[in-house]
Amino acid sequence: MCLAIPAKIVDIKDGMGTIDMDGTKREVSLLLLNDAQIGDYVIVHAGFAIHKIDESEAMESLKVLREMADIVDDEFPE
Repeated sequence: MCLAIPAKIVDIKDGMGTIDMDGTKREVSLLLLNDAQIGDYVIVHAGFAIHKIDESEAMESLKVLREMADIVDDEFPE
């Protein structure tokens, strides 16, 4: 199973974007998006930004992902 994560584009250079995923920065390809801009929220999968989403949608998705991570941490403590 794969999971696509929402992230904010914080820099663009030569068809690559630096994204911020809840504090973690990564480089992704923007080749699948025609009009990606700094500040856009995108869905990232396998190193590619595959779809733009609005900020409220991104925040809701991140909230759900955090809640799921908390449940897993509670059920399977280290």
